[in-house]
Amino acid sequence: MNYQILVLDLDGTLTNSKKQITPPTQKALIDIQEKGKKVVLASGRPTNGVAPLADQLHLQEYGSYILSFNGGRITDCRSKEVIYNRILPPEVILPAYEIVKKYLEQDINIITYTSDSILSCSEPNQYTLLESKINSMPVLIKEDFPAAVTFPVNKLLITGSPSLIAQIQEEMKQRFHSYLSIYCSEPFFLEIMPMGVDKAASLQRLLNSIGLTSNEMICCGDGYNDLTMIESAGLGVAMANAQSIVLERADYITKSNDEDGVLHVINQFMR
Repeated sequence: MNYQILVLDLDGTLTNSKKQITPPTQKALIDIQEKGKKVVLASGRPTNGVAPLADQLHLQEYGSYILSFNGGRITDCRSKEVIYNRILPPEVILPAYEIVKKYLEQDINIITYTSDSILSCSEPNQYTLLESKINSMPVLIKEDFPAAVTFPVNKLLITGSPSLIAQIQEEMKQRFHSYLSIYCSEPFFLEIMPMGVDKAASLQRLLNSIGLTSNEMICCGDGYNDLTMIESAGLGVAMANAQSIVLERADYITKSNDEDGVLHVINQFMR
């Protein structure tokens, strides 16, 4: 198959354990774009958290794409046009905060993202600080969190110890039922997203807009939130370090993220 588009999760897939793209992988990704292929960085990170990696790979120069917020937003790197954008209903911000508020003394945070910073309802815990580090975005504390969220929000993230996160997840599901998508991307990260947002659905919108089909697409990932895109791709690739269910459902298993697994996929299928 003549694959035309390569979709990459970031953490645990494109980047190694040091959160870096290795020089050989970087070169290969630039090379395939020079030959007319498209690259999509598909992540749960906010758009600005993906942008430094997009810059390293010259996505703006070659007209490739960022899929951020687990599919909540798609951005054309060349034009900066937002091709697709799904936001949370504004009326869920306050009740979501009210649930979290009961746990603030137990070091739970609820956060969201402006264009260049992370808003937290209280002093950041270790997991919020990790999110800040991953995305290279500073944390701003807004004790009146609902009043501070005066802008469209693609997602809320609740951070804290896994045992408390599991408890809050159940409360959120009872409160919002099928109104929102509520799931853990990590045991310490609870994602609150609009219903129906996932990487596969958003990628299909992108493919439709640029005249490609899913059969021309390779998707690489390692986590549960990568599963739908891996299953929908012409070639769904799991990293060797992927979660077990991803390994089971993938068409192909590449090397781990610390062994240039993405480079191996490019050499096997896109050269």
